Amino acid sequence: MVQKRHRAIFISDVHLGARGAQAALLIDFLRHNDADVIYLVGDIVDGWQLKRGWYWPQAHNDVVQKLLRVVRKGSQIYYLPGNHDEFMRDYFGTHFGGIEVMDQVVHEAADGKRFLVIHGDAFDVVVMHARWLANLGDWAYDAALYCNRWLNFVRRRLGLTYWSLSAWAKFKVKKAVNFIGAFEEALATEARRQKVDGVICGHIHHASINDQLGIRYMNCGDWVESCTALVEGYDGRFEIMRWTELVAAPGLVDADMHEVDLPIAMPGRSRVNA
Repeated sequence: MVQKRHRAIFISDVHLGARGAQAALLIDFLRHNDADVIYLVGDIVDGWQLKRGWYWPQAHNDVVQKLLRVVRKGSQIYYLPGNHDEFMRDYFGTHFGGIEVMDQVVHEAADGKRFLVIHGDAFDVVVMHARWLANLGDWAYDAALYCNRWLNFVRRRLGLTYWSLSAWAKFKVKKAVNFIGAFEEALATEARRQKVDGVICGHIHHASINDQLGIRYMNCGDWVESCTALVEGYDGRFEIMRWTELVAAPGLVDADMHEVDLPIAMPGRSRVNA
């Protein structure tokens, strides 16, 4: 596959340090996709998981090394921490190997439209006001991913395609669907407050581009369930790249299962918000 260059790439919710992270697929994506600017839109490292038990295979280290090489080749990278890597919020304004850590950024697209880039956890009432409940939900989510890995290990042996238990549950539970809608509305409201044309976020592991609330809402998705990234072309057009739908990747090595679970399947001028 030929390498493609974009104006900007937005990646969120990689969760390095968690067993569900699809690090090998992300490395493959970064090998084939480059950009003038890359935004790491939070939860790149899963500090919550690392506190519970250290897990850092070589593939996770390779993601970090790949990003550092991208900077050395001339691309800009901005790191906007989320709730799982909130320890990075102590380092706003700091550079790590050329990667700048920020709270939020306004990205100016090729057509002049301005988009607030932010992880989005500040607009999740559960995370902000009931941390214990968020941790419980995080544990349940991990349990679903663990079951999912073994389920798909068997499905592959039977010649069946990948099926995501966690994604299925997310869209079958009415409260989860309602939460996604409320989250989108809260982010759209914040975009209007900051007088920008739209918002780019992560956090809820649900890639989306829509204008349903009268303002452009774009979510990067994640690299645990869906392996998605948001990209902007030089014409200013945004699209969601679903990597496992674009490239067949059987046989990629996973530290635990010996195969990677295959999920279902821009340079802008930026400034820090005051």
